[in-house]
Amino acid sequence: MPAPVNAPTTTRPHVAARIEDRFFGALGGRLCRRKGWSPHVEAYTGYGCGAWVRVLARAVLAPSAPHPTPAHDRRGWRSYLSVPAPGEVLRVAVGGAHAVLVADRAGYIDARLDLPAPLPAGWHAASVTTEDGRVASCPLLVVGEDVTFGVVSDIDDTVVDTRLPRPLIAFWNTFVLHPRARREVPGMADLYARLRTRYPDAPFVYLSTGAWNTAGTLRRFLDVHGFPPGPLLLTDWGPTHTGWFRSGAAHKQAQLERLFAELPGVRWLLVGDDGQHDPAIYDRAAREHPAHVAAVAIRQLTPAQQVLSHGLPVPLPPPRGSEPWQPAAPGAGAALPADGSAAPSVPEVRGPDGDALRVALLGTVR
Repeated sequence: MPAPVNAPTTTRPHVAARIEDRFFGALGGRLCRRKGWSPHVEAYTGYGCGAWVRVLARAVLAPSAPHPTPAHDRRGWRSYLSVPAPGEVLRVAVGGAHAVLVADRAGYIDARLDLPAPLPAGWHAASVTTEDGRVASCPLLVVGEDVTFGVVSDIDDTVVDTRLPRPLIAFWNTFVLHPRARREVPGMADLYARLRTRYPDAPFVYLSTGAWNTAGTLRRFLDVHGFPPGPLLLTDWGPTHTGWFRSGAAHKQAQLERLFAELPGVRWLLVGDDGQHDPAIYDRAAREHPAHVAAVAIRQLTPAQQVLSHGLPVPLPPPRGSEPWQPAAPGAGAALPADGSAAPSVPEVRGPDGDALRVALLGTVR
């Protein structure tokens, strides 16, 4: 099965991937022989609609005794010490459907399963079992077929204040800082809470170029700070079949197009920041798929952050359907109507934090 990243385009892996495979193969064999490690399943949050679901998980080698610290509560660097269990056979059961899947070279499974009967909208779980009987429960958000609005949100510097334009601080935040000490971008949790109140059935999907290794700590962060729960669509930072590194922009574009195709009745609010590729990716999505994009919201980094990130500020695509963000007067209009639909020209709003984006998107009613 393909990993939850870009699919390979060649049958023979790149030399970097072959080196990585040999390293983890030797390491995994040593750990299993000398330490008694065995395959376990890391459960990720999937989604579905009607009579199908997308199940996401990873098979990794781990000690037979559970780690004393839960995965979501460990410091960042510990999350990157996973040893994959490639080729592990996993049995998946959900909603009366059963499948036998084989983990890919990095241990991942990413499978769409057809169900014998539709699951009701809401939260469900898929059971994923290893060959030696270890079971993990993978959460699944089933979107109602009548739902017409959803939110796709970036994570780094959109909801989590990782300060990626400052490399040393980003390294500290990602690899050293305890998950509970990380800070949210001001006002974003409040914005998402208000969106949830206005659109109670809306799915929230968190799309990032961050590594799957951090999924547990990110789920913990979102929960602690009151963000709506939802699937995380992350990537694998290791080598691919075609090169040393994966394209973060290609990952986001592919996942957006998959959401548009799988949930065609949903119009999405796309939320990101201007520190990396979000404006260009979202602008392309709005131009090529206007029927699937309700609005675009971009959190603006400061000029200093832009210089540290890119050298010189990079010109951004002009906003569609609105002027750049300015403080709104009482009673001002909003970019998102009550039903989550959009004008023929997809509106875009920009602001320095969640409070500014809330005013631009939802108006000034508190």
